[in-house]
Amino acid sequence: MALYEYQAYTKAGKRVRATIDAASLTQARDIIVRQGFYIVSIQASSTLAQGSLFKRLLTPAISSADVILFTKQLAILLKSGVPLLQACELLIDQFKGKMRSLIVEARDRLKEGVSFADALEKYPYVFENLYVQLVRAGEQSGNLELILQRLTAYLERRQEVRKKVVGALRQPLIQLVIAIAISVGLLTFVVPQLVGGLASQGKALPTPTAIALAISNLLIAHYFAIGVSIVSLVIGFLYIRSTTWGKRMIDKIKLKLPLVSYITKTGAVVQFSYTLSMLLEGGVHLAEALKIVTHVIDNSVLATAISQAREDIVKEGRIADYLEKTKMFPLIAIYLIRTGESSGQLDAMLNTVAVNYEKELSEKIDQLTSLVTPIMLFFMAIIVGGIVLAVMLPMAEMGNAM
Repeated sequence: MALYEYQAYTKAGKRVRATIDAASLTQARDIIVRQGFYIVSIQASSTLAQGSLFKRLLTPAISSADVILFTKQLAILLKSGVPLLQACELLIDQFKGKMRSLIVEARDRLKEGVSFADALEKYPYVFENLYVQLVRAGEQSGNLELILQRLTAYLERRQEVRKKVVGALRQPLIQLVIAIAISVGLLTFVVPQLVGGLASQGKALPTPTAIALAISNLLIAHYFAIGVSIVSLVIGFLYIRSTTWGKRMIDKIKLKLPLVSYITKTGAVVQFSYTLSMLLEGGVHLAEALKIVTHVIDNSVLATAISQAREDIVKEGRIADYLEKTKMFPLIAIYLIRTGESSGQLDAMLNTVAVNYEKELSEKIDQLTSLVTPIMLFFMAIIVGGIVLAVMLPMAEMGNAM
């Protein structure tokens, strides 16, 4: 079966646009006609998505929220005893756009005898390798609903952390943009009008005023060159970050900055511990689990350290000793992992490490947020206040002279 998009008129003359699931184009036409509609156009949904660039641009992309909702609802249905194929059938009407088309195609592949993991593996831009491997492990062990529940919790937790980090950075960045906009406006429009006349009369200006006027003249005279330079720097940075060597260089710099280094390392510990815990609990072999984990960690330097440690861990079968050599994990985390290894509860201890350090990271981010806001306000006050002072100084001197 496939998904078809159609436009039609009702008997009352109202134009409708919707989708329908049918085995063929002929069957889709028959169903629409039986519903009392007059068809204007009908076409396979996948064909429309591929053929029309304008339509692809207008169709919303599959968001992480869609993936979380799909995973959560699928877990609920499977836990209630609904078979996987029927669960996918029920979920089709819960989504729209690209996500609906994806579920339809995944369901059709299930009907062809393809495993659910292989059906999802076709969409790497939606379902990451970790997701697919966990689903495969859940299918093989018969605990797919449990795996999906853990995946839902993991995806929700990761999204929450991302929102928290973005939220912590958003306000300072907005304040910085406002400060720059006000400063440029004052230097471009206010300073030349109020101070330029005094300078043209040959009067000596106070040092702050002379500096502000020089910057103002520079902005006005070379605004195009300055704009091009800024855009070039941004494009250059984005290009460097997109290359392997550039990303590695930036990641190395992150590990050398005191506060950024702590956040990067702690975040990597949480990613590693929580992901490996889920994979081991899902029945994935340690060697394969460690291979997946190296692709989950954001920092390429730390990912390389884990990848190098993986070879020794697979050979020797001891994880704590080689993780300690990476210099990434705190001693308490190593102790907990070693305890889990000895007791045969490595997955549970890894989950404990992830929860503890995620809480610590969250508290640190909250502290940073409370510190950054007043610092940015002080920075804004210094810049804008300095420009206002530069404008007011000559006026005050003129008032005193009069």
